[in-house]
Parts: sequence; structure tokens; C-alpha cells
Amino acid sequence: MSGKPRIVCVGEGMAELFRAPGGGADDWQMAHGGDMLDVGVHLARLGCDVAFLSSLGADRFSLAARAAWEGEGLDCSLVSEHPARNIGLYAIHTDAAGERSFTYWRETAAARHMFAPELFAPIRAAAERADLLVFSLISLAILDEAGRGELLALAQHVRGKGGRVMFDGNYRPRLWASREEALDWRNAGAASATMGLPTLEDEASLAGLGDAQAVYESWMEASEGKAEVVVKLGADGCRLPDGTIVPPPARLDPVDTSGAGDAFDAGYLSARLAGDEPAQAALAGHALGGWIVMRRGAIPPVDDAAPYAGLRR
Repeated sequence: MSGKPRIVCVGEGMAELFRAPGGGADDWQMAHGGDMLDVGVHLARLGCDVAFLSSLGADRFSLAARAAWEGEGLDCSLVSEHPARNIGLYAIHTDAAGERSFTYWRETAAARHMFAPELFAPIRAAAERADLLVFSLISLAILDEAGRGELLALAQHVRGKGGRVMFDGNYRPRLWASREEALDWRNAGAASATMGLPTLEDEASLAGLGDAQAVYESWMEASEGKAEVVVKLGADGCRLPDGTIVPPPARLDPVDTSGAGDAFDAGYLSARLAGDEPAQAALAGHALGGWIVMRRGAIPPVDDAAPYAGLRR
């Protein structure tokens, strides 16, 4: 046993296609991404004890993904193997300002079935031992109704035994039948959490909320006042539970904003687990998010400028 808190991140890990810097229109490279996979990899790089809960296939791309994630330090013992489905795929298109758009091929992905009884039952007890459970609105979106119920039940179990639950409100409209359905599940996710990390841009689209204070109040209402809610504001920083706005230390000209919010989540969570106050934890989140946006891909390779060593406890 490491003595470190056991973190379980729940979500879909996908094969990621992105254009190589300076490459032609057809010059694509492959990596991996997915919001909770991103959070898990960053936490592992920060020295945390992290398991990823998901499902892959038996295809060679799934096997390569599992090996890559284990190489990053993720415990993949909670990644089940679906006998008939494969890993999902998405492509990132980045404009001149570094803003990204996505094309997905995920409808038949194995991860959509991670809570099927035959896949989840063998790993349920191990998942329930989490000290911190981390999931998002995307984690809920890809599941059917029964799977969503299982995920929220897992969150309640972890919370009931004194653990912590972090919920990120990542909203992708194309994954939902309606905005109303997504908002209902956002509220259910927030109600299960001890910590909420919504993004103003998502909340404006999902709930019509126009400022950080409104987002904070909405999430506090959903959680019955029991969650630590930090509202992510993109380039403007974040709003802490006490209303303080913590800006990034520097304005950047981003290369690719893929995964910036996920990196913030990881930096913030790692610092909070180490005992830092929210203001200090926000700076850790900004440091990791700032490094991410200056590189291509959701999980860039570690380089000399990577902040992990300085943030690791």
C-alpha cells in the first residue's frame, strides 16, 4: 500500500487523431484522450495513486491504449474488456486561435457498456474502495439509464463511507437527446458530489447562466449546499467558493485548448488532496492548464517545461 489516497477516475478513453504541427491536411498523428482519462493521467504524473474505470475492446487499438495508459502510471485493473466492441475515436480540428472542434466515432464504443453487470460486477468491490471518485457529465452522457444509475450509486457509496466525489460539468450537446435531459443529469451529478468543477462556458450553454456567481449558486442548490464548487472561467481563471477570482499568472496565446479544463481539475485536486487551500490549489491548476494549452493534444508528452515535478508532493 502506498498510503496515498486512492483515486478512481470514471469515463471513456478514446483514440485521438490530431494534425502534426506544420504538417499537411492529411498528416495526422494518434494519441489518446477523453476528459476523465486526461485527469487520470495528469494525476498519475503528479504522483497520485490513480485507477481508471472504463471498458475497452480486444482490438489492437484497445490493447495499445491499455499499454499506453499503464505506461503513464494508471492502474487499468478497472478497465474491463468488452468481447464485441472496440475503443472509440475522435479527431481534433484546431483553428488559428487555438480553439478546437471535434469529430467523434464513439457510438459503438466499449466504454458505453462499462457498467453492464457482466463487466462491472467483477470490479465493483475494487471501485468502491476509492477514497476519491472523479467523473463528469460526459461520463454520464455515454451511458444508458441503468449505467448512469450505477455510476451515481457508486458515488453515493464512496461518499457514504467518508470518501470524496468530484464531478465536472463537461457538457457536450451532441451526446444528449435534449438540453433538459442533460441538465437533469448535471443536477444529479452535482447532488452526488463533495466537489464540483463546472465551467462557465458549459453552464451558459446548458443552463443559460451568464456569470460565475450564477453558476456557483446553481451548483450549490443542486448539491444542497454541501459541495466545494470552483467555477472555471477559461482565460480569466476561476472563481473560488468564497467568491475570489484567481486569474492565471500570465496571459497566453494558446496553441491548442484541448484538455485545459481537465488539466486544471488534476492540478487542483492534487493540491487539495495534499492539504492546500483552494487559492493555492487554483494556482496549481492554472500552472498545469497553462502548460497544456501551449502544446498540441489533450495529453502532451512530458517535456522540460512540464510543471509536474514542481507540483508533485
